[in-house]
Amino acid sequence: MPFFKQASLAWMFVCSAHPSVAFFKVPCSSPLVIQRADPIVSPGVASNHVHTIMGGSGFGFTMNYDMTQTSKCNSCSAIEDKSNYWVAALYYHAQNGSFHQVPQNGGALIYYEQRPDPSTNGKIVAPPAGFRMIAGSPFDRSDKGTIETHARSFACLNYNAPGTPQTYGFPTTKCPNGIRAQVYFPSCWDGVNLDSPDHKSHMAYPTQDYDNGPCPATHPVRIISIFIEVTWHTEQFDDMWYGDKQPFVFSFGDPTGYGIHGDFLNGWDVNVLQQAIDTCNDGGGDITQCAPIHMQPDWVTDGCIVERSIDEQVDGWLDALPGCNPIQDGPGDAHVVTGCNAPTQIGQPLHYYTDLTSKGWQWMGCTRDNVGGVRVLTGSMAGISDMTPEKCVDVCNAAGYSIAGVENQHECFCGNSLAGDMPTVTPMGNCLMTCAGDELQNCGGYGFIGLYQKCQGNCNNLQYPVVPH
Repeated sequence: MPFFKQASLAWMFVCSAHPSVAFFKVPCSSPLVIQRADPIVSPGVASNHVHTIMGGSGFGFTMNYDMTQTSKCNSCSAIEDKSNYWVAALYYHAQNGSFHQVPQNGGALIYYEQRPDPSTNGKIVAPPAGFRMIAGSPFDRSDKGTIETHARSFACLNYNAPGTPQTYGFPTTKCPNGIRAQVYFPSCWDGVNLDSPDHKSHMAYPTQDYDNGPCPATHPVRIISIFIEVTWHTEQFDDMWYGDKQPFVFSFGDPTGYGIHGDFLNGWDVNVLQQAIDTCNDGGGDITQCAPIHMQPDWVTDGCIVERSIDEQVDGWLDALPGCNPIQDGPGDAHVVTGCNAPTQIGQPLHYYTDLTSKGWQWMGCTRDNVGGVRVLTGSMAGISDMTPEKCVDVCNAAGYSIAGVENQHECFCGNSLAGDMPTVTPMGNCLMTCAGDELQNCGGYGFIGLYQKCQGNCNNLQYPVVPH
């Protein structure tokens, strides 16, 4: 992905000041889910605004460390990192007042930087289990000139031209390769509290700058410095600019960009992260050179998603931003708005697959198929021009098979066992091709098969018959 290849402006500045400091980067290939969820600020309820969330599939509206460890897949690459990271979603604000979510370029890139405290022995610690923090404030609407303000910035990307200076608010010109938001979290911990009422007070920035210098005496413990980059395809809206201002707003109604904020909820294997801090010294940030950390295959990170649980539209064309989020320009701080009748209920997950339990068949999951080799299902195959999961199940059921698989929009496979391993939680994001017979349903992907199994009694008690390799 292009934004992984171009060094951040903030990082280039840091490297010039600290040429000997090592770091490693954790790439997140796609969002895990985009919805009004924030288990740090708004635990157990719908968040005020839409976030784009990366990380482990254990994510939920209420979170603790144990929940992070239930993750069966991850949109970020490090196996030992089941953390979650999130920032606000970005929207294009049209001249007629409507909004459209701006797609991300991938998911995020997370930097873990060894920034020792010059006033101590240089010890850097991994944040403990249960640790969480936020950086920035959604209420900011101006450059307040503080270290915290300057720990958040934007890069206007143009891969065919020299880099331009970063800005603390949204870039005011069109960016040929999109806009990248950059959020640097505080790295000085009080050494006691895993969180605080404002989710900030247990942390502080170094006294010299957001990324270097000694910690204040009130927060003497230096943790690994965490820096997140998220890039959006704003260039897709270049022919839709109007007036004399840039047309993008964050999901909390911020047209200035100063309110960008980030959240981190620790899900690392803390011992492994500490080993990485102590032993990984690659100056280029290559995580594959960090021996304690192991990597997931791209097909897992690309396809790891969590189903939304708030029944509201957050993408496509919208009359208003989800939640109660009118545009608030500033320069004074924004305020919370209520009473707009936005959905507040957290319901059952909104499935990406088709629920066929009424027909006596249950969803098994999405997995890779061996195109050109031994398929996951070897009983029979049919092409169905008006394919839907229900029609594929009907074909397999009539032929006496107990498993049906939909793939590549119009292909139906049948069998009684799986010629391969079935993951405990599967990367559904790889099975989102629309069905040839119904664009509102999904029928697998190219090289990925969505599987349904005939229920034996209780549809919630599946057994996966697997043929050993």
